[in-house]
Amino acid sequence: MAEADGLSGPPTLAVVVPVLGDTAAFRTLLARLLADAPAPDRIVVVSGRPDAELEAVCRQAGCEYRQTAANRGAQLDLGARAADADVLWFLHADAEPPPGAIAAIRAAIAGGAAGGCFRFAFQGARTWYKSLLERLIALRIRCGGVPYGDQGLFVRRDRYRACGGFAKQPLFEEVGLVRRLRRHGGFVVLDAPLRVSTRRWERDGWLARTLHNRWLALLYALGVPAERLARAYRGLVRSNGEADR
Repeated sequence: MAEADGLSGPPTLAVVVPVLGDTAAFRTLLARLLADAPAPDRIVVVSGRPDAELEAVCRQAGCEYRQTAANRGAQLDLGARAADADVLWFLHADAEPPPGAIAAIRAAIAGGAAGGCFRFAFQGARTWYKSLLERLIALRIRCGGVPYGDQGLFVRRDRYRACGGFAKQPLFEEVGLVRRLRRHGGFVVLDAPLRVSTRRWERDGWLARTLHNRWLALLYALGVPAERLARAYRGLVRSNGEADR
């Protein structure tokens, strides 16, 4: 990395993972991260509630464990501020990052990117409707839409601070940050796929979940507060008989 860009040598990288009762999924993610080459320099886990099991997993693996209120934006921001690294990579606990992801992030940063994300893809067997939704999401982003946190956002730590970080809200916490990063010189979408869990689509129905996501995004764009939208979303989840994570 050129010294003119504020970094010299390969940048250090910290992974930040917000978790809410999803220790089993985090174990799988942790194994993938530690097995990759290169592995992250630090892993910071921020639980949205006291979780002795998760804390023990972190202690055994050498991860840093933090705890705050169940608010994804607040969890992400706490992790970002605790992570002492040049580059921050934010992952959901049930994400499946591609092999060599950290090398790809470092290459993007070395190429001048302030931040970026990976290409959206679904986990599991390939189907026509998964492929269709993946293409539509890619088209939405190419047309100026905001990629969300399930695509594995990454950002230089200095740019994160300069752009104000994540909003401390339970939904759409990344929207303002991504927009500011785009305005301040360089947000890239890497071609490698970061595979997203299908459990919410399978729980709610593929069409219903997709339409509901777009409806929430429209309401947020029209100025409905994220806290109000989160309450409505939790009501939908409870009606399906499952706690969302």
